[in-house]
Amino acid sequence: MRVGVITGSGSHSLAGLEAPESRLVGTAHGEVEVSEGTLAGVEVVHLSRHGAGHERLSSQLDHRAHIAALRARQVQAVLAVTVCGAVDPALDLGALVVFDDLHFLSNRLPDGSLCSWHERPGMAGRGHWVFAGPFSEPLREALLAGAAATGRSVRDEGCYGHVDGPRFNSRAEIRSLAAVGVSAVSQTAGPETVLAGEAELPYALLGYVTDYANGVASEPTPVEVLVEQLRASRDTLAEALGGAIRKLAGEEGAPAPTGTVLRFG
Repeated sequence: MRVGVITGSGSHSLAGLEAPESRLVGTAHGEVEVSEGTLAGVEVVHLSRHGAGHERLSSQLDHRAHIAALRARQVQAVLAVTVCGAVDPALDLGALVVFDDLHFLSNRLPDGSLCSWHERPGMAGRGHWVFAGPFSEPLREALLAGAAATGRSVRDEGCYGHVDGPRFNSRAEIRSLAAVGVSAVSQTAGPETVLAGEAELPYALLGYVTDYANGVASEPTPVEVLVEQLRASRDTLAEALGGAIRKLAGEEGAPAPTGTVLRFG
C-alpha cells in the first residue's frame, strides 16, 4: 500500500521517514512540494500543509492542490493529523482524538468557493458524495492502534469541527459548536475530508489537543501552554503515525473508498 500523510502545525517534516526525497508535484491547482520515502517498509508520500516555518496560514492553503498532488503520486490512503482546541471539557490537554464525524456546514474553501472538485456544469465525474461516516474505518483502526502505542490518553470517536482561520473563535461561536456535539476544532481538515471523499481516496484524521477553545475551561489556556503543547505534538503525532503505518503494513490491499460517489454523465 502507498500511503499519503498530511501533517500540520509544528510538523513540517515526518520523523522516521527513511531516505526522504523532496519533489514538486504539478497539478491543475498549482505545484505542491512533497517528500517521499519509506516508513516500516511502506511507501509514504508526506505533505506538510503549512510548509517550512509555517509559511502558509490556514486561510492560505490550497486544499485542492494538496489532494490532487497525493492522487498524482498514486497514494491509496491518507492519514492526516491536526492540532486542535478542545470543545469537550472532558478532553485533556495532550490527548489524542481519532475522529469519526465532521461538522463543516459552510463547505467552503479558504477562498470562499465551494469545497468540491465539481466546479462547472457538465464536468465529467460530477456527483454527490454519500456516506454514513466521513472517515475510513480501517484507517481509523490503524490510527487508534498508533495512538494507543504513544501512551497518551486516546478518545475513540469524536466530532471534528472545521472553523475558518486564521483567528481563533469567540465564546459564542464555541458554544454553538458544543451544542451540536463538536469535540474539538481546527482550521484545516474539513476541506481535506470532503475533497478526499469526492476523490474516492480513503482518509482518516487524528487530533492532538493543544488548548481549550474559548469559554470551555474556567480559565483560558495560557498562550505559553499552547506553544508547549504544539512542540510536544510533533513527536507524539509522528509516533502515532508510525504505529498506524506499521499496522497498515500488515494489511492486504488498500481500504475501500468511504461511502459512495453518486456520479452523473
